[in-house]
Amino acid sequence: MKKKLSILFGTLLLACSLPLSGTTASEQRFSDVPDTKHFAEAVNDFAARAIIGGYPDGTFKPSNSITRGQAAAIIAKLLKLDTTNVKNPGFKDVRMANGYYKAIAALAQANIIGGYPDGSYGPNDPITREQMASILVKAFDLPRYDYQQMDNPFIDSKNPSHEKNILILYKLGITTGTTPNTYSPKNPITRGQAAKMMKATEEVNVPMVTVKAEDFGWERIAWVGSSEMNSGVFQAIHLRGKDTPNGYTGDRVQLIPMKEGKGAISFRSNSREGTERYKKYYVHIKEVDGELKLTLEETTDYFPAEAELSFDANDIQHISFTTMDGKKLSDDVKFTSCENGYGTCIQMDGPGQYIATVHLKNGDEERHGIEVKPTGTFYYKVETLKEQYVSTYDRGNFDIGKHTIRAENYEQLVTITRDPGTNFFTARLTGDKEGFIRIEFERGERSELYQETGIYISIRKLGSIMNIEIHRDGYTTDM
Repeated sequence: MKKKLSILFGTLLLACSLPLSGTTASEQRFSDVPDTKHFAEAVNDFAARAIIGGYPDGTFKPSNSITRGQAAAIIAKLLKLDTTNVKNPGFKDVRMANGYYKAIAALAQANIIGGYPDGSYGPNDPITREQMASILVKAFDLPRYDYQQMDNPFIDSKNPSHEKNILILYKLGITTGTTPNTYSPKNPITRGQAAKMMKATEEVNVPMVTVKAEDFGWERIAWVGSSEMNSGVFQAIHLRGKDTPNGYTGDRVQLIPMKEGKGAISFRSNSREGTERYKKYYVHIKEVDGELKLTLEETTDYFPAEAELSFDANDIQHISFTTMDGKKLSDDVKFTSCENGYGTCIQMDGPGQYIATVHLKNGDEERHGIEVKPTGTFYYKVETLKEQYVSTYDRGNFDIGKHTIRAENYEQLVTITRDPGTNFFTARLTGDKEGFIRIEFERGERSELYQETGIYISIRKLGSIMNIEIHRDGYTTDM
């Protein structure tokens, strides 16, 4: 019994709440931690703050490993977590009588630590260097940089569960590894290494702004749009929350300034009723006293949008522009070739419905309806529709047999004809409503991956502009 008690006493020493003396943090407190050790400052500071303690013989034993339970106790103290009002995390090997129970429960409740797949926590297991990295990133909510864009100097750190967190610590200067190209992720972290790493994490200065769902009065942040303007001036990292007994919580976005400039960001939340809510901000980044400072400015602004028309810009003489009810806006709208290389684009500066009449160099004219709708982001939703009252479709020489129109009262929308002895179909608008009509063939052509069933006619409307089109119908198949 005495042996068990002495072992328990020894494991608790690292998280001892009593400082060993009243000396300052910079003074040597342990006989085996001289000032020349790279971890001495961290060990002495933590001891002065009653975060850690040593052994009865006046040593710290910096080369000894620490357990997962001890690490939980230290981090709970560093974060000043409430370890009184905690809920049982349910780890099968962490009973309430365990000396680390409250710290483990507090960290689990804060979603900082988790257990093993078998439902245990392993409080007496030595904590590895990679496990410590992941715990510190979560505990101090360090910026979750895109690790795939970071160079990994450590040839032995490829575990997908921990690699990104090791690289975050490396990027922030918290760790340099055990050698320039190794991190020794599976090795138990020593007491000296742990103290130094925790101290460095505590002191790291990251000019980051964290936006939480509750800042907007939301439960969740469902989507973040951060590439809307000068995306290189900041990074936005969307972190998901979790379900708790009191509901879902924890959604947040880390905003990390990268350089001076002005950007933009949008946030969206989906309510339980399906309603979408948005917030949008300009992101201002300025250097203040040698440090990048990020501020947010809420706005209702929109960026100019483009309406794309399916013409080669070289074939256009000019474009006239009116409102949907015929009010003239311009006889010569500026147009350019779209940046994507397809079609002609017109800049749209505000919401509404419009008609663009394209005058071609060959003398033809073509009208297009344009609708510009506001959204919750910085971009309008733009829809265009070509005015077309007749559409034709020629199936060629394949023997499709008879055709059957699968729609009731379609005559109120369109007249459909098929030239005798051919597979040439014509559809003409007769109404002013939208609709969809399917026409089945008696025999459809079968290819390797597609079964033809017929054609379908779509009738669309944008303001007063009507459009009818015929398309092939069918479905993909297995080989």
